[in-house]
Formats: sequence, C-alpha cells, structure tokens
Amino acid sequence: MADRSLVLEIVTPDRNLFSGEVNMVIAPGALGEIGILPLHAPLLAELSVGELRFKFNKEGGQEAEEYVSLHGGFMEVFEDKISIITPAAEFAREIDIERARAAVQELEEAMKKKENIDSEKVQAALLSAQSSLRIASRFSK
Repeated sequence: MADRSLVLEIVTPDRNLFSGEVNMVIAPGALGEIGILPLHAPLLAELSVGELRFKFNKEGGQEAEEYVSLHGGFMEVFEDKISIITPAAEFAREIDIERARAAVQELEEAMKKKENIDSEKVQAALLSAQSSLRIASRFSK
C-alpha cells in the first residue's frame, strides 16, 4: 500500500486551495476526526470547523505534512479521490495571527453586547476565527 496514493482536492468559492497526490488525510468530521488512506470505502461526510491534515511526498520522496484551517463543508471519497468543498479554508502558514486575534476579540465583544447581531452567525464566525488562531499559533515560530 505504500506505493498507492490519493488525489486530494480542496475547493472554496474563492479558489482551488489544493489539488495533488497525498498519502493520507485526516479531516474534522461533524462527529469526530475522519482518517482516509488509499483504498478507503466510498464516503460522503459533513465537515466541521477545525484542522485538516494531509501527508504527501515532497520531490525526492521525503514525506511532509500540511495543515489547513477548514471552515466546515463536505467531503466525498471515491476511488482514491477525495473532494472537499468548503466555504473557507487556508493553509496554517498563510494565516495572519494578528488578524485572527483581532477577529476573535471583535467577535467576542459582539457576543457580549448582543445588540443588533445574528448570534448564530456571530457564534459560527467566532468558532472559525478561534480555530484559525489555534492552528496558526501551533505552527508559527
């Protein structure tokens, strides 16, 4: 199985975030983490806000791991291909930590005031901002 791989595509409304061969994917499923290896059974799953991880081979064959802040969506696994459609996603290395901190602070203040807000939308945005901040903080140096 070491010579088999999966094709992973991560698509947002703004861009095709990633498309390439990977060895393994761990996604934040709505009911918990979902691990996908080559030859996985077909699957359609709802994704939650959280960290998506995937392993791939760099040029030269060395294995590397990539981390993505995922903001929900859906994942389809079929015949060694994984398609992820999400409203928003960004690589951990692309996240601006200061912007994420400011967003968390602003959304927390909005939740405290509870004036003229759609609390469900603000809560969802807060969870996404907190997740991005947590992921970016773990991988920044």
